[in-house]
Amino acid sequence: MTDALTKLMNERDWLMADGATGTTLFNMGLTSGDAPELWNVDKPDNIRALYRGPVEAGSDIFLTNTFGGNASRLKLHGAEGRVRELNRVGAELGREVADASGRTVIVAGSVGPTGEIMEPMGSLTFNGAVEMFHEQAEGLKEGGADVLWVETISAPEEYKAAARAAELTGMPWCGTMSFDTAGRTMMGLTSADLAKMVETLPNPPLAFGANCGVGAADLLRTVLGFAAQGSERPIIAKGNAGIPQYVDGHIHYDGTPELMADYAVLARDCGAKIIGGCCGTTPEHLKSMREALETRPASNTRPTLDQISEAIGGFSSASDGTGDDANQPARRNRRRRS
Repeated sequence: MTDALTKLMNERDWLMADGATGTTLFNMGLTSGDAPELWNVDKPDNIRALYRGPVEAGSDIFLTNTFGGNASRLKLHGAEGRVRELNRVGAELGREVADASGRTVIVAGSVGPTGEIMEPMGSLTFNGAVEMFHEQAEGLKEGGADVLWVETISAPEEYKAAARAAELTGMPWCGTMSFDTAGRTMMGLTSADLAKMVETLPNPPLAFGANCGVGAADLLRTVLGFAAQGSERPIIAKGNAGIPQYVDGHIHYDGTPELMADYAVLARDCGAKIIGGCCGTTPEHLKSMREALETRPASNTRPTLDQISEAIGGFSSASDGTGDDANQPARRNRRRRS
């Protein structure tokens, strides 16, 4: 039996994912340091509104409010005994919104990093990580999530542990890592490393890619790095809405809806199948992204780095870590929208 996401990917040239969860919740009054997952039970109407935003903006996929829903992160809030409950309710609310949309919308159960460092650098064992992810995944499955969506991972062993947990749960999964300055994850992986690694997993993801990181331009360079490996596995691009800036006591992302529309089209042309936003991306951005994807024709050639920097700004570093552009100067912002 074909899972819902694979079926939709087979029917479409591209799919649009959602935008930022944290940005939206902070705008609703979530306080820094609070656990967003507790709102699944305490403020379900807010979470329904969170989910409806991307659905009404045209997203085909949205992530549940369960990013930090593992025992390690919930322990910081005295809620480590509520993993199953908070994930189940987060997915149930998502299922409710998706089913009421009148079209096929994928509920993706968000699974973020454990927040711990894995052996040998840290104390978290592989089996311990599998156990944490498995507990969370079972709650998401009970709540009706279509797919597990592992995101913002930096360590290869943690990515592999999430893959094993998905296998134990019997759910399809997707997995993205976060690439920061110089195109590497915090643990040093490059885009080429991830593209190669996913093909070696006993339980590979339906799609893989990158989310968050620095800015949209850097993320597109990473997507080009995935595509250069020749993998036929669908690629995910979820870039931030511009660059974060601290303004009047708050983090503000400078990417306009117009910039994110350009980013979405470039992401598609770089080889991404699933395109969404991360930090700072609101439903207003998503509407512009959807319109651009529907109205602008696809290119027959991959965008160059110069074309990317010309359209949405420069890169944060000279190299993406793969060696292909190690001798190239960093491309500074040539076009800026604030």
